[in-house]
Amino acid sequence: MEDDEPMNTTEDNNNNKESLETEVAPALVSVHPAHHSVSVAVGCQLRVFDLREGCPVTLGAESKEVCHHKESIRAIRYGAKGKIFVSAGDDKVVKIWATDSWRCLYFVPTEKKVSAVAISENGQFVCYADKFGAVWVVELDKLIENQDLVQKKGSPLLAHYCSIITSLEFSPDGQFIITADRDSKIRVSVFPKKPLDGAHEIQSYCLGHTEFVSCLAFVCNQGCPQGYLVSGSGDATVRLWDYTSGLLLHTCEVGSQVGNQQANGTENNLFAVTDLCATSDGSLIFVAVQSLPGILLLSCNLGARTLSVTKVVSITEEDFIPTSLGTSLTSEFLWMVMGVSNLPGLNSSSLARVRVISGLTNQNSESGENHCNILEDKQVPCGEQLLQQLQGSLSIDKDVFSAAAEAVKTSMRNLLIKKQYSTERREFRKRGRNDKKGKR
Repeated sequence: MEDDEPMNTTEDNNNNKESLETEVAPALVSVHPAHHSVSVAVGCQLRVFDLREGCPVTLGAESKEVCHHKESIRAIRYGAKGKIFVSAGDDKVVKIWATDSWRCLYFVPTEKKVSAVAISENGQFVCYADKFGAVWVVELDKLIENQDLVQKKGSPLLAHYCSIITSLEFSPDGQFIITADRDSKIRVSVFPKKPLDGAHEIQSYCLGHTEFVSCLAFVCNQGCPQGYLVSGSGDATVRLWDYTSGLLLHTCEVGSQVGNQQANGTENNLFAVTDLCATSDGSLIFVAVQSLPGILLLSCNLGARTLSVTKVVSITEEDFIPTSLGTSLTSEFLWMVMGVSNLPGLNSSSLARVRVISGLTNQNSESGENHCNILEDKQVPCGEQLLQQLQGSLSIDKDVFSAAAEAVKTSMRNLLIKKQYSTERREFRKRGRNDKKGKR
């Protein structure tokens, strides 16, 4: 269960095919809350660009330490104040960085591969979830300038047990920690005053999705500071929740909207929502869908507690299907990345493509129309220098890019679909589990 590697006893070639699909790691993007920097993770590489200085960042330059991950990165996150940054993934290590120097201050060895991370509002606690369904918490010390690398140990916080946790978020007021899993559940837990003792109080469950929950976000504003929870799923819906009670407020069927935009015979089962993020005032939600070359814009009416499709922003000049979205609280830009690692048959393990949409705040208050523009490469903040750092190359071969787009269409969903095993295979996997080996 630890690695969740697909294995099928029927045919060896099916084994190889499924294994390759699982090994594909989607590229990720995260944006500093004050728009000071942008980070992209693809495969084991973490690439950071300083937007204020207009230059690439060399990780661990001051400490001269080797700080890169050894296997695919599955989660990246800035803290709410932007002082720390967390990365984690398949190498079973959580790295915690100081964003002023980009030194790795803490590393946390984990028992299982990490699937999601979250940082408390005050930056005191870092939580991470693993592929066995457990959530762990680490308490950080006060940051000290030029401190040496410190090893920390995670303490168990809560668990879904045997269901991969796909998304992890703190509520805007910090009172709750929300976990979503592959078995379509969303759990709202009270974040305790003493987190190292565990979170034992469940506030609510948000139940209604019929397939895996892939992503979570909050929508709030000054009039509604507690806000509401938004979730995306493999069932091709985005749902709005009153998370304190678990009440489903509204469901937006995005699959049908995306289907109307497709003219290439895309199968109906390729409309899984893969990522979403919201503007700081909660009025707009940007949605990435598994087979959509572009993004879907949803309008959120916090007063009426409803969601509605505003429009589809299509990218027609290239096969760009975002694998991750990111925005900050202070800028008008939506950052998108498309990329995969370990692309079968091609020597492009670090493939990534970054696109930017501007005009997030240019909404006509009378008509409700939003004028978002897809920027050309030369219009992107810091231009070619930024793209060179985050993409790894200014130009990507068209055939490679098309192959990556096809891989993205299937890999995002396949990573989260619950796999079925024969009795013999289950017993074999149990015997090979690392946690069993460690008890010998």
